[in-house]
Amino acid sequence: MELDGKVAIVTGGAGGIGAALAEALVARNVRVVITDLAADGLDSVAATLSESAPGSIATIAGDAASPEHIEATIALAESEFGPVDLYFANAGISGAPGLEVTDDEWAQVIDVNLMGHIRAARRLVPGWVERGAGYFVSTASAAGLLTQLGSATYSVTKHAAVGFAEWLNVTYGDRGVRASCLCPMGVDTKLLRPDDIPADDGAVLMQRAVETAGRVLTTTEVADVVIDALGDERFLILPHPEVLEMYRHKGADYDRWLRGMRRYQQGLVDSAKP
Repeated sequence: MELDGKVAIVTGGAGGIGAALAEALVARNVRVVITDLAADGLDSVAATLSESAPGSIATIAGDAASPEHIEATIALAESEFGPVDLYFANAGISGAPGLEVTDDEWAQVIDVNLMGHIRAARRLVPGWVERGAGYFVSTASAAGLLTQLGSATYSVTKHAAVGFAEWLNVTYGDRGVRASCLCPMGVDTKLLRPDDIPADDGAVLMQRAVETAGRVLTTTEVADVVIDALGDERFLILPHPEVLEMYRHKGADYDRWLRGMRRYQQGLVDSAKP
């Protein structure tokens, strides 16, 4: 896809990967609407980007999973910049770990990590089919291809996000609609390294598993890989190339991979003991 002059929406844009994506897009003459629950963070990102590209950024605070907010965000983009060409479903939460997670907690993580994607696609894809062009980019995770030690909610919803992006690609790829799926391992964001890590074995295991699996990338590094992948219209966007090899090992011998993951998990647990 040629990015120059396009209009994009980036959810989770107040920081982390979302803010880095917005910066990378604006640098390529894309007009961007960023949305997030954190209004102050949105204002800060917009102020910084407006210094180099005035008139290229707009903000709207709210829940990226809410149908009403999705509608309002699209309406803002259309009124400020024109029809939406790209949608980055980037907002995500980790959720509580373990089997003790309540139904309400499961519902919240499913809502943000999956249903927000589905609702946005439901709103945008029919128009893109009519226009013969559009691009949906889902931020999932390597956890969506492999698994996430310590968090069932994160692992399951990220698998679902990969599955939905894959379905979009297969179903609409020959009708002008592109879909890609971003699946990094460790990225230096508040999601991986929150200000306060819960004193919970599952939360600690989740963080240690990610940080020891490979190099923790900066958000700028991830955004650069995304931009490169858009140029190729590549489905799997892998800032950590080793994830593809891990995924191949998983598919080649699932039982062996599961045994290896159990050993890896036990090793992390043992190393954390005093």
